[in-house]
Amino acid sequence: MKLELVPIPVSDVDASLAFYTEVIRFHLDHDVTPSEGVRVVQLTPPGSACSVLLSTGLPGVEMAPGSLRGLHLVVQEIQSVRAELLDRGVEVSEVVDMGGVLFAGFADPDGNTWVLQEIPRG
Repeated sequence: MKLELVPIPVSDVDASLAFYTEVIRFHLDHDVTPSEGVRVVQLTPPGSACSVLLSTGLPGVEMAPGSLRGLHLVVQEIQSVRAELLDRGVEVSEVVDMGGVLFAGFADPDGNTWVLQEIPRG
């Protein structure tokens, strides 16, 4: 089994699409409207095999906007990624060292939270 797609609950697909592609710099894979009232937007973080889904009208993926917590983005060098996001206007927490694994968090415009994680190479 492989995890390949994670739905992100958002209130405005267009605003979220702009945030994730222009600010966070996820790659836009698909933006389709397969039927009336349904929109499917799939994005992939750079270097990831797992994508995220922004959607409207899809049965079975209804969640309150902003209710997703703690999705992890594993990075090679957390300080540089944090600095890039800060330069793009994202509010990113200070880096915290949890026993050699480094973490910093941020939220999307709806309040869904993300965690940058750096696991030092041993």
